[in-house]
Amino acid sequence: MPALRSLASVAEALLTPHGMDRYLELVNPMLVRREIRGEIREVRRQTADTVTLAIRPSRAWRGFTAGQYVRITVDIDGVRRTRCYSPACSEHTRGLLELTIKRDGLVSGFLHDNARPGMTLGLSEPDGAFTMPAPRPSRIVLISGGSGITPVRSMFQTLRDEGYSGELAFLHYANDAGDVLYAGEHTMLAYTSGSGADLHGFFSMEHLEKAAPWFRDAETFLCGPKPLMDSVRAMYADEGLSEHLHTEEFTPPTLVFDTASAEGQVRFAHSGKEFANSGKPLLEQAEAAGLSPEHGCRMGICFSCTKVKTSGCVRNAKTGELSEEENEEIQLCISVPVGDVEINA
Repeated sequence: MPALRSLASVAEALLTPHGMDRYLELVNPMLVRREIRGEIREVRRQTADTVTLAIRPSRAWRGFTAGQYVRITVDIDGVRRTRCYSPACSEHTRGLLELTIKRDGLVSGFLHDNARPGMTLGLSEPDGAFTMPAPRPSRIVLISGGSGITPVRSMFQTLRDEGYSGELAFLHYANDAGDVLYAGEHTMLAYTSGSGADLHGFFSMEHLEKAAPWFRDAETFLCGPKPLMDSVRAMYADEGLSEHLHTEEFTPPTLVFDTASAEGQVRFAHSGKEFANSGKPLLEQAEAAGLSPEHGCRMGICFSCTKVKTSGCVRNAKTGELSEEENEEIQLCISVPVGDVEINA
């Protein structure tokens, strides 16, 4: 093995500047050594607007923790696009990674319509802090809505594989039974609204009391649409339980911008648009100028708005970090120009 590793290192050096992966992927994209790829092995449809993919990661994959997300990259009309998705399977799953994707946005729509066995996707290392602590709490409440079920289901599956013996309640919100993902395997779970639902109406104290009367002594994990998350947060705050509520954040943070001292010109090279820097993030400035860049989360998570900055300096609105290199990828939604900036878009 040391001899093989040494030989691989020599080969990598000889193939500079492209590196071995650029040649291996010409033979088979799954042979790459440093990058992570995923091959779709199975495609199934649980509801009319979702697609579930079983993906075999390449050998560089090191697994994930339940609740985290990964970035999936696809080429659409010659342009590389990226979107974040939370695995829906147990973190102890070996072999196939499962993603369930709702048809919403450019990348999700492309995968919904075009995913097929044998297709190769770009796959990132997992990220995100929406995870369960170890050792596991003795009481756990899982709450989800719509496609927000995926990271929460991953937690449920992980606990099941671990033989979890504590008290567990899983409360999922959907419009009706036809919209419930994984309904067939989770017949013991409660869902709300629609005929035949176990509970009715929007999230309420009554729902929690019925599903988990011990919820005040539990750790709660929540993911779903903003109205659901706002309702749960408000109720937990009223009960003095906010520190026991853990959420997957897909809503933009509140950021403050110094627009008064903004200076310089912003130029989008391909469109030919050029305008005075307002001090707002580049995505907002582009939209104000009549452009429509691809975007997703608007908070620096999904990487859908990634573009190449050919020149100039930008500040990361979340971290304050300055980026001054030429021809570097930046995220338009959280990048604020510092003086003159040109974007290759």
